[in-house]
Amino acid sequence: MNKKDSIQNALDAMQNNRPLRAEEICRDYLLMHPSSVDHLRLLGQSLMRQGRLIDAEEQLRLALKLKADFPQLYEDLGSVLALQQRFDEAIPLLERAVRLEPRLPLAHKKLGQALLAVGRGEEADQQFEEFFEKDPESGIIAIGANHLKAGRKDEAMKAFKDVLRKNPENVTAMRYLAITYFRQEENPGEAEAWLRRATSIAPDYTAAWMTLGPVLLEMNKFIEAIECYQSAIKTVPENGHVWAGLANAYAQASYPEKSVETFEKAIKLGADTANTHMGYAHVLKTIGKQKQALESYRAAIRKQPDFGEAYWSMANLKVFEFKQAEILAMEDQLETGNLSDSAEVHFCFALGKAWEDKGNIDKAWNYYNSGNKKQRPLVTHSPLEMEYRHTEITEIFTREFIEKNENNGVDAADPILIVGLPRAGSTLVEQILASHSQVEGTSELPVLSQIATSIGRYRADRVGFPKSVVDLDQRDWLGYGQEYINEAARHRITKKPFFTDKLPNNFPFIGFLHLVLPNAKVINARRFPLDNCLGAYKQLFAKGQNFTYDIEDLSHYYLNYDRMIKHWHDVLPGKVLDVHYEDTVMDLETQVRRILSHCGLPFEESCVRFHENPRAVKTASSEQVRQPIYTGALGKWRQYEKYLSLWLEDLEDVINELPEAVKQAAKT
Repeated sequence: MNKKDSIQNALDAMQNNRPLRAEEICRDYLLMHPSSVDHLRLLGQSLMRQGRLIDAEEQLRLALKLKADFPQLYEDLGSVLALQQRFDEAIPLLERAVRLEPRLPLAHKKLGQALLAVGRGEEADQQFEEFFEKDPESGIIAIGANHLKAGRKDEAMKAFKDVLRKNPENVTAMRYLAITYFRQEENPGEAEAWLRRATSIAPDYTAAWMTLGPVLLEMNKFIEAIECYQSAIKTVPENGHVWAGLANAYAQASYPEKSVETFEKAIKLGADTANTHMGYAHVLKTIGKQKQALESYRAAIRKQPDFGEAYWSMANLKVFEFKQAEILAMEDQLETGNLSDSAEVHFCFALGKAWEDKGNIDKAWNYYNSGNKKQRPLVTHSPLEMEYRHTEITEIFTREFIEKNENNGVDAADPILIVGLPRAGSTLVEQILASHSQVEGTSELPVLSQIATSIGRYRADRVGFPKSVVDLDQRDWLGYGQEYINEAARHRITKKPFFTDKLPNNFPFIGFLHLVLPNAKVINARRFPLDNCLGAYKQLFAKGQNFTYDIEDLSHYYLNYDRMIKHWHDVLPGKVLDVHYEDTVMDLETQVRRILSHCGLPFEESCVRFHENPRAVKTASSEQVRQPIYTGALGKWRQYEKYLSLWLEDLEDVINELPEAVKQAAKT
C-alpha cells in the first residue's frame, strides 16, 4: 500500500471512531517506513484516542526528532502532556505550536487551559482571546466552562444559554448546560433533558453519552444508563474508558458478572487507570472474590500512590489487614501535605483500621478522630433540621391519621423493608432473608424516601412532606404504593414472591409505607448503642450518612432514631420487628425463626447457613456476611471506652431500657 492510501485509510478509521484499526494501519506502514512523520503523528493520535497517553507521547516525540518544525506535532504532544496533568511541560510545546502557526485555534485554547491550570491567569486570557476571535461560540463556551470550574454557576449558565439562543443546535453548549444542572443545581432531570436533546441532534457525540451515563445512574435509571453507555460504545468501540463506564453501570444495576467481564475488556482496551482498577476491585469484592479485589486495589495504588480511596477500600473489606510497608506508605503520604481533603480523609480512616488491627487503639482513635474532623466540614448535616423533620413526621402520622387512611394502599406483600442505623447489622438480616428460597435480596433502594419527599414538591404553597400527605385521598395512596412496586421492580432480577429493601435510613417513612403498602413487612436492625455509634464513627461512607462524622451529631441522631422507632411501635403495634444484633449472634436459629415468622415465611435451614449464599453484596459488611456467625464484634466499644464519655452520658437511658441479654452480650 502506498503512503497516500495508507494515510487515508488511517484517517478514515479515526473518522469512524476506530482508533485501534488506525493504530494497526500506521504500525504496518512504519514496519517498512519507520521515518514517516505523518504515520508517527497519526499513530500518536490513535493512541491518545485510546487513552494510552505514555505510548502516544513516545511516538510523538519520535516524530518531532524527525521534523522539528511541524507545529501540529507540538500541539499534539502538548495535549498528551496536559491530559496527564503535566502542564509545566505542556506549556512550552503549545507555545511553540502557536508560534510556528498562529492559525491553530485549538492550540490557543489548550495553551490557555494549561496556563490557567498553573495559575498564569493573565497569559491564559490572552490565549483565550486568540481562540475566541477564531471561534466565537466555542470561546463563550470556554468562558462558561471556566465559570463552572470556579463554582460560578449563574455566570456559567448564562454563557451556555447565550450560545444556545444564537445557535439552538450547539450540542457542546447543551452538554455543558447539562453538567451545570447536574453538578451545581442538583437537578438531574433537567440535565437528562438537555443531554437527550444533544444526543438526538448528534448521535455520534460520545462526550454527551458519557455525560448522560452518570446522570442516569444518579437517578437510578440503571437500564437506561446501560443503554446509554452502549450507545457511546457504538461511536468509539475501541475506547476502554467508555467500556469502563458500561462496567460501572452493570455493577450498579446488580449485574456483577457482566461488570467483571466488561471491566476486564476496558483494561485490555487501554483504560489502565487507577479509577478503572478500583471500580473493577469494587465489583470483585461484591461477589466475594477478595484476593482478586486486593490485587486490583493494589494495581490502582501502583498507578496512583496518593490514591487514598483505594487504601480505604482495602481497609473496608473488614477481614483484611495491611502489611507494615503499606502502613508506612500511607503515613508517608499524609506527611507530604500535598493531598486533597478527600484523599487525606481516606488515608486517616484506612490508618485507623490498620492500627486497630495492630492493637494500638490510641493511635487508631487519633486517626479515626482526625478523619472525622476533616470530613465533617465537607458534608452537610443540620441536627436541628433533622430533629424538626422527624418531629413533624410523628405529629402527622398519629394513630388517628393512620386509622383514617388505612386500607387504601396496594395489597402487595412483596416488600420486606430492613431499617435501622448504619453498622447495626442490617446486612446480616438481609443476608439471612436473601438465603430463603422465596426471597430476592436486592440492595439499598432509594425508592421509598424519593416517593415520600416528592409529595407536594410543586405545590404553590410550598407545603412538602410530611404535611403534604394530609390532603391525599384513596387514589393517591394507591398510586404511590403502585409507584413503589414499579420502581422497585427496576432493581429486581428474579420473580420470587418477596424481596428485601435494605435501606437503614427508611425508618422515618414507616408510617407512610404502611399506608401505601399495608402488607409490607418491616424489620428494625438494632445493635448496642455504643457499638453501633462506634461502628458508624469508624466508617467512611461512600455517600450520605452525614451525621456519623461528629461524636455529638451521632448520639443526637441515635436518640432521634430511638424516639421515632418507639413512635411506630406505639401507633402501629406489631408492624415493626426489632432484631438485636447481639441476640442474633448469641442464638442465630431462634432469631432466624423470629424473622421468618414475622415475614410469614416457613423456616429453611439455608437461612441459618446464610454465609454460603453466593449473592453479590454491595455494603461495607460484604465480607463479614460471607463468614459463619462470630462474636468478635460484640462489646468492641470497651476498647475505646475512655474516648466515649459523651455517648455514655447521652445514651444512658436508651442503654438502661435494653434487654438484659443484649447488655450482657455487649459487655456492659
